[in-house]
Amino acid sequence: MKLSTSHSEKNSMKILSSLTTILLLGLALPMRSATADGVGKKNLPSSSMADGRKSHGKSVIPYDDSADDYNHGAEISDPLEPLNRVTFWANDQIYTFLLRPLSKTYEHVLPLRARKGVYNFFDNLEYPIRFVNDGLQLKFTRAGQETEKFLINTIGGVGGLVRLSDRIPSLTDVPRADTGQTLAKWGIGHGFYLVLPVLGPRSLRDTVGLAGDYALYPVTWVSIYFVDYSWTLAFSTPDTARNLHEKLSSYDLITRHAVDRYEAIRSAYSQNRRQAAQR
Repeated sequence: MKLSTSHSEKNSMKILSSLTTILLLGLALPMRSATADGVGKKNLPSSSMADGRKSHGKSVIPYDDSADDYNHGAEISDPLEPLNRVTFWANDQIYTFLLRPLSKTYEHVLPLRARKGVYNFFDNLEYPIRFVNDGLQLKFTRAGQETEKFLINTIGGVGGLVRLSDRIPSLTDVPRADTGQTLAKWGIGHGFYLVLPVLGPRSLRDTVGLAGDYALYPVTWVSIYFVDYSWTLAFSTPDTARNLHEKLSSYDLITRHAVDRYEAIRSAYSQNRRQAAQR
């Protein structure tokens, strides 16, 4: 009985570790969500935001402020809208009562320079996602640029903590590539719209793409190799925390003045993914 119970507990821990990894990494990977990239990069309007960061040191990564673009109709089929709306409401409660306090705690505990280091480190680890998908899209010049960035930042930037590649003009603005974008380039349509628990908006195509990104992400490899739950938290939690402020800020930006917040997010997601496929 003791052996059976022990085996059952280990299986339960493995399942819990896997689910935690999926949720944390889904929040961590920044490039597929409507609230991650906005709907295109534009010049920020004020001098205090000229470098894409808040002047009071709260944000580490750029976010888009083009809220006026979020008022167009959605282009993704949404046959599951009643269920999606329920999930959207539940996610909103999680963002408000769980993720916002976590984000504020993270910003309070770590100074700006440390948060930048954490962001840069995990962004550097996303290299396989970008490199492989650039290759699958036959964008070999971009794949080469991503490799150059990775080597410079890893070797000269202390494992990616410092982004030295930003000092090289040809490497400062290389468009991101992900698996969902690759599927779009191959002519695969969105399918239907989904709102995933915690992770937020996806199309069916980009949900499949998200699985591809998981497979290419080194943090996933570590979590699978070290099945222990503590390893999953140790690697995934800071990776998730680095994006929370930016995602929540963009979420607020999109929904703040919207008559229907659900439709605003769906429309923003549709535009974001359309523009990603055009890059």
